[in-house]
Amino acid sequence: MVFWIFGYSSLIWNPGFDYDKKIIGYIKDYRRVFDLACIDHRGTPEHPARTCTLEQDDGTVCWGAAYFVRGGAEKEKAIMEYLERRECEYDKKMLVDFFKEGDSIEPAITGVIVFTSTLDKVSNKYYLGPAPLEDMAKQIATANGPCGNNREYMFLLEKAMFDIGHEDDYVTEMATEVRKALRIIGVKTPKDRRLISPSPIPLKSVHRSPRKVHLLMEAIATDS
Repeated sequence: MVFWIFGYSSLIWNPGFDYDKKIIGYIKDYRRVFDLACIDHRGTPEHPARTCTLEQDDGTVCWGAAYFVRGGAEKEKAIMEYLERRECEYDKKMLVDFFKEGDSIEPAITGVIVFTSTLDKVSNKYYLGPAPLEDMAKQIATANGPCGNNREYMFLLEKAMFDIGHEDDYVTEMATEVRKALRIIGVKTPKDRRLISPSPIPLKSVHRSPRKVHLLMEAIATDS
């Protein structure tokens, strides 16, 4: 078995397994939403974290990373078992078409595996559903679990999207609201985490306008 995995949240910056190739790109007609509970990594059953899942939304694209895995049946089986344990709150696996930048008509790869979830509170106990932005931000700002806190996940996702040159407006908006919530409860917020560590993608491949860079620098000054 040889397979591709699409990561759209923590798998972008921390796949956690050996892979043969990584490609930045997107899938069509889906968007990220912070509507899935995490009770064993970034949260607890009493205070679940909010992590990303996918919601169908025709005409949109969701950027992330596709990982190619090859190396024999045992290696591939071990990686899939690892992913199923790690993504245990996701109750669905789908096969999707994956597109690279500049190739919007024909997919670069077909049959890419993506973990997602049923968007129904009755059939999926981990589905939290949408909520007002301020309420979600407060939950993310205060949830903690065995693997760290929810806000770190939020800021790492924001940084990961910046690093690959495709910021998600929804992620940016949520991160901004989480920073506000942290200031209200008296937790010091760091400078813009998107610029803390080197990007795994060469900077010359990131297409970003001078105005956008100027706005990012203004955001850093505001947070400092």
